[in-house]
Amino acid sequence: MAATIKDVAKMAGVAVSTVSYALNNSPKISEETRRKVVKAAEALSYRPSGAARNLKKRKSETIGLFLNDLGGPFYSQVIEGVQEVVASHDYNLIVCSTYGGENSSANRFLREKFVDGAIIMGSAIPDSLILQVAAESFPIVVLDRELKADYVHSVLIMNEQGAYDAVKHLIKLGRRKIEFLSGPLAAYDNSKRYEGYKRALKEHNLPVPAKISMQGRYLEAGGYQAVKVMLAGNRLPDAIFAANDEMAIGAIRALREGGVRVPEDIAVVGFDNISLGPFVRPTLTTIGHSKYEMGAIATQLVFNVQKDENSIMLPTQLVIRQSCGFKQQNDDQDETSILHEGRRGLG
Repeated sequence: MAATIKDVAKMAGVAVSTVSYALNNSPKISEETRRKVVKAAEALSYRPSGAARNLKKRKSETIGLFLNDLGGPFYSQVIEGVQEVVASHDYNLIVCSTYGGENSSANRFLREKFVDGAIIMGSAIPDSLILQVAAESFPIVVLDRELKADYVHSVLIMNEQGAYDAVKHLIKLGRRKIEFLSGPLAAYDNSKRYEGYKRALKEHNLPVPAKISMQGRYLEAGGYQAVKVMLAGNRLPDAIFAANDEMAIGAIRALREGGVRVPEDIAVVGFDNISLGPFVRPTLTTIGHSKYEMGAIATQLVFNVQKDENSIMLPTQLVIRQSCGFKQQNDDQDETSILHEGRRGLG
């Protein structure tokens, strides 16, 4: 296994930040300390590719956007927001999938600092790697994920409040047996949406299921299969709150194939307000937020990592369509919204 900056710091008997300063010829570090760090780095065959570029006063002028999945309708708007800000700084953008785990291109680009800054969405890149690289004064912003470190910025969605609004809306429509269709159990956004779901049920004195019984991994096919299993077990709720729209769309297809009417028998609400929502039948009630804004703000933070505000919270809004019981009155006015304000932009 290749040596890390922490290994160098341990051998040299200094802090990780001191190694970074020494390898970048910072005037903050004495010549004696610099020699000690360089000697340890050479002994461990440590190859600080990013530091070497900085020593030569060269940059890649490229920002990396690292996503769990490059497919699906969700990411295109995030990429658009990132691209616009990157272009305004005359930089290039590279988008990588984290598929492949430790050996993925995204992990390698981050570890070797082949880019000048990184925006990360998803949990496939471990916290330990993000914290290690960010500690080397490398700008990193995470999307819809929290890391307890002052030197890692985050852009968050009001996941818990949005989910609460979705379930409260179903309750107002008379739904009482509401199932949660979960994404990846360990995902930050999924856990927050689950908390909002439970809060709404508890506040209205409705029973909270003892465990999550449906999981769709944020995929349309996953939502479809989860609801197929539910129908086979003759376990019929009167509403489903899906943790994202793709699973909700898969759920509607499974219900329709099973002879279950939406919304008459079972109402369905999603989360994310993806572009397909108004085109499925029935049209999908969901929780909206600005994916473009998320990408744009994250990129602004990459270029301004000294910003005092460590995290930005973006608002959500309830978008009411047909899948939970309201009939559209006008195709041009199908999005009735309830907006919950977060911190928008960098002020």
